[in-house]
Amino acid sequence: MQAATFTKALEQFEAIEANLVKLERLCNEIEGLIPSGICFGPNAAYEDKCRAAGAISEHMPAIDGWALKLGFLDLDEIAQSRLDCCELGEPSAAAAFERSLEEPSYNLREYRFRFNRKRRELVKTALDQAIDKIDGLIRTIRPEVEALDPREPMPEQALSQLRNHYKEISTLIGSSMPRPDGWSDMDRHLHFGLICDFNDIERFDWPSAKASLRKNLYGQDDPIPVDISDIGELVASKPTGPIPTKLNWAKLTDEEFERVIFALISGEPGYENPEWLTQTRAADKGRDLSVVRLTKDGLSGHIRTRVIIQCKHWLVKSVSTSEISLLKEQMSLWEPPRVDVLIIATSGRFTTDAVEAIEKHGQSDRALRIEMWPDSHLEMLLAARPGLIAEFGLR
Repeated sequence: MQAATFTKALEQFEAIEANLVKLERLCNEIEGLIPSGICFGPNAAYEDKCRAAGAISEHMPAIDGWALKLGFLDLDEIAQSRLDCCELGEPSAAAAFERSLEEPSYNLREYRFRFNRKRRELVKTALDQAIDKIDGLIRTIRPEVEALDPREPMPEQALSQLRNHYKEISTLIGSSMPRPDGWSDMDRHLHFGLICDFNDIERFDWPSAKASLRKNLYGQDDPIPVDISDIGELVASKPTGPIPTKLNWAKLTDEEFERVIFALISGEPGYENPEWLTQTRAADKGRDLSVVRLTKDGLSGHIRTRVIIQCKHWLVKSVSTSEISLLKEQMSLWEPPRVDVLIIATSGRFTTDAVEAIEKHGQSDRALRIEMWPDSHLEMLLAARPGLIAEFGLR
């Protein structure tokens, strides 16, 4: 099949969605026209709606080979089956037949479920990019409006871009995902477009909406394939052999390694507002991650520090002192606000010189703190989170 443009793909999904809505309505009306008892004789309205549903279903494409089937029975067939069940005097047979009348509705719900999953798969990359663009815009706008009165309007160009990306996300999520938390609040604040509205978007609306979007986008409910049918049989087989501690980092692409780190900080208590940062100027073109680390102190209260995580999926190369120096310089790209902690997460290791340089840096009076997350540290973190090991196929 020839590759479609994204616009064309969305048009096809929208047409299927329109037909699906019509079928759901027709199916509900058809079921409402089925008599509750034994009633022979034609019903023109019932017949016409069945014909209409059949005509629409011909335009519903299969989803990964699964085709929608709607089999509405003739009213006389329904009456005869009910009469036969009564003559048999078997309540279970009558109950089974009544359930069979709901099969078209069940098949439509199955189609809707598969359709929504496919649509999320379609928009995943574009939605990720739109989220990144809003993150970047908010960081760019903040220093521009810092000294402005809250009642002044936002810069027109920045406001226009924010509104455009907001509309892009609304289009992308369609009906396959629920509207994220804070979405209507963000719409209202974008409508008024004052500095005070931007403050609310930055502090409340967007962090809440972004968390909901990420949660719904990345298959929280999608199954992980399992090769056994009974856990008891697996345990009874008394497995033997070495206990695995190393993870197979080679299975991951650079982006998937970043996704592992993002999943770690997203699901950990004490870490707030995780986000992908736009492309850095680093030679490897990797994306940094940003998160706020929350420390609770019984005497001082809550302390929030801004953390930037640089991901290095290096299997045959160690992080060197020159790389450390370059990463420290790049932290200025993400200020303001100030970067408090730089974490270097790698699927490899650090050279001895790099470890010594980081330790020496930690003893200085510089504000930036540097933390090392080598492969051994990541394996320890993931050992406590076996679900992520399975999610990313690291065993």
